[in-house]
Amino acid sequence: MTMKSERKSRNNSGSQSRTSRQQDAQVRNGHGSSTLESAVEVHTMSDRTAEQPPDGAQGIAPRHRRKKRYAVSTRWEREVADRGGPADDFHKYCCCCARRLGSMFVLCEKRDGSPIMIAGPCWPFCLFVTVPLIIGISAACAILILFNEDSNVPQWVAYIYLPILGIVLLALFFVSCRDPGLLERVTDEEAGEGGWIWNEQVGSFRPPGALYCRECQVLIQDYDHLCPWTGTGIGQGNIVAFKFFVVGINILCYFTIALVAYVLLDGLATL
Repeated sequence: MTMKSERKSRNNSGSQSRTSRQQDAQVRNGHGSSTLESAVEVHTMSDRTAEQPPDGAQGIAPRHRRKKRYAVSTRWEREVADRGGPADDFHKYCCCCARRLGSMFVLCEKRDGSPIMIAGPCWPFCLFVTVPLIIGISAACAILILFNEDSNVPQWVAYIYLPILGIVLLALFFVSCRDPGLLERVTDEEAGEGGWIWNEQVGSFRPPGALYCRECQVLIQDYDHLCPWTGTGIGQGNIVAFKFFVVGINILCYFTIALVAYVLLDGLATL
């Protein structure tokens, strides 16, 4: 009986020791796995933090862009630098809010300096001569002939005459206030190897077809001529609108002459 009891006690103590060793191993394994998982989480969070930009850096575009440097008369630039600003002339007081490029006046521009609305050197002639002539003569024709009850002109003629007048004024606006084709200043000598020609008046290379306008004091692509009636130089940027204006003003002129002749002949016939 004594021997059996001793064997049972040894077996029980051995099983308890094995159980305690297994529990210790499980605890160590659980602690190791949790430590590994926490390390992985920390590494992942650090990677995400490194990939993310600082606060406020997302979606911010560069605010300051380099403005375009146009090929303007170097003589005009020297005069402005020596004087400390534009000359005290008629244009300074009437276009005080405009940025000057030679004899051109930028009324509205993009962030990079590209003109949206720009007036030429002869803008006073266009504003105070061309526009009053077109509107004054057309208004007189409309009041005295088209909307006059005593005239025998059909009413449908007014529905043709007035749209033509609107097209002419719209075309004049696009000619006078649109960029005629100002070119940026190019001083790289590689441009000369590509067929560009050096222009001493603006200190820049110019592509084929571009010419310097003395009145505008700028370099214009495909420069054609200076039109005082529209107040600006005619180039690549406004040549299409200029053609519409020329055709429209001729149609309007001949239409007006035809209406006046019709009324005069009709008056003579009734005598």
